[in-house]
Amino acid sequence: MKHERLIYLPLGGAAEIGMNCYVYGWGPADAERLIVVDLGVTFPDMATSPGVDLIMPDIEWLAERADRIEAIFLTHAHEDHVGALGHLWGRLRAPVHARRFTANIAARKMEEQGQDGGNVLEVLPWPEQIEVGPFRVGFLPISHSIPESSALVIDTPAGRLIHTGDFKLDTRPVVGEPFQRSLWEEVASVGVRAMICDSTNVFVPHPGRSESVVGPEIELLVAEATGMVVATTFASNVARLKTLAEAGRASGRSVCLVGRAMRRMVEAAVQTGVLTDFPSTVSPEEAREIPRASLMLLATGSQGERRAASAQLSRGKHLGLQMVEGDTFLFSSKTIPGNEREVGRIVNAFSEMGVDVIDDSSDRYHVSGHANRPDLATMHELVAPKILVPMHGEHRHLREHAKLARERGIAAAIAPNGTMLDLTGDEPKVAGYVDAGRIYLDGTVKFGALDGIVRDRLRLAMNGHVLVTMIIDEDDEPLGEPWCESSGLAETGRSNAPLVDVLEADLAQLVGRADAKTIRDDDALEEALRRRVRQSAMDEIGKKPEVTVVISRLS
Repeated sequence: MKHERLIYLPLGGAAEIGMNCYVYGWGPADAERLIVVDLGVTFPDMATSPGVDLIMPDIEWLAERADRIEAIFLTHAHEDHVGALGHLWGRLRAPVHARRFTANIAARKMEEQGQDGGNVLEVLPWPEQIEVGPFRVGFLPISHSIPESSALVIDTPAGRLIHTGDFKLDTRPVVGEPFQRSLWEEVASVGVRAMICDSTNVFVPHPGRSESVVGPEIELLVAEATGMVVATTFASNVARLKTLAEAGRASGRSVCLVGRAMRRMVEAAVQTGVLTDFPSTVSPEEAREIPRASLMLLATGSQGERRAASAQLSRGKHLGLQMVEGDTFLFSSKTIPGNEREVGRIVNAFSEMGVDVIDDSSDRYHVSGHANRPDLATMHELVAPKILVPMHGEHRHLREHAKLARERGIAAAIAPNGTMLDLTGDEPKVAGYVDAGRIYLDGTVKFGALDGIVRDRLRLAMNGHVLVTMIIDEDDEPLGEPWCESSGLAETGRSNAPLVDVLEADLAQLVGRADAKTIRDDDALEEALRRRVRQSAMDEIGKKPEVTVVISRLS
């Protein structure tokens, strides 16, 4: 019989922020029973993935072992943890376990993609545990920027694991459960083999702040504003939405939710009982009839998303609502690295309108949902694991978190996506590597990173495109000269003549000098035409475009 082992394998969320997907296994090597923790997405940007709608972890390794998957567990309802569920579940087809609020969101994700939401099963928090194969899994409440976030207590034949999920140490979170030190002490008292831990804010040197501290600051800002106030935050940050709405109500303003994601989150929070006494809201239609100084909008799009409500307002009217000089726009959120350009575009658009924009730079109107460095050290001390595996962070975050753990005498290992760790012994060991790429959702089609589609788009974006068409008659003689159409290229170059005219003249010369053998060979002729276009364009405009050659032969 093969030696049994306990493995951990990140397929997303390790050496990056977002697209979380983690696998745990127990059993003989290459025959382990598996559980999956989270199936999230990350979002594209025009610089690296133009036109793509969503990016998801490549689950090929998992799909090939779907018969060994006992269950899927969801730690919380952020998009980077549940957003891929509906898209990928059909390849895994394992029961999904989540707490009530997360289950509500997850079931909707399933149904949107034509899956049965009944495959998402609601569970109660710790001390309840679900037994699946060799695992017993419990949902341990932890504070974060969304209700009912949970760490997972995973009991295995090799000992107890704690997968923290995203967390902060907040004893007054406004909405959701506070951090309970005594509960965590109880769970850790039996001994913890390994803690797989959030690393996002490991470089932030001061202790994290409570969600409750931003309320008075926001209330003061809204009360002093003279025109309409619009605030944006993460749609899933239900506590912040409540704080913002209460600030609007306290200043005598009607509150309007603008953006489908925001309305859905509030609806789900109310339906599942995690959100109570949320201020009453008005519809966008009703908001249009309310005096500006008596209105507050809560809008989606805190990260500059082009189709979200904030971006729409920055471009003009949205749902009949419009910002004007003297209004106030508040970013009650942190700009995620990589989104600065999109957010900056919105800020400048509002500035041109005369709108006063308040961003997150002062830290007065936003607190992070992740544990800072001193909080991570507190968690290390509290749980006292034998092994620490950093997750949820870029590589620099993982490395620094491992360093922090080793300073406290805890064995630590850095495991980027695709790195399988054996956690059975006293020291974590690399047990192998798997391909951990990405899947792109492009419209209604999914494709892999190695399919070359995104690469081709980037090449087209950088180089432009020329289409060359040529007709050859029944006698293998050119029928006229080749003609060209260009896209994404300058119209004229060094010769001050139209670029297309220059290309066509050079191709005509090439064809005129070509021998009969080349004219008869489509592959040779295509390559010759392509090379000439690229070289001629380089001479004219200093760029070598992508070239498509179409040769039509009359028969």
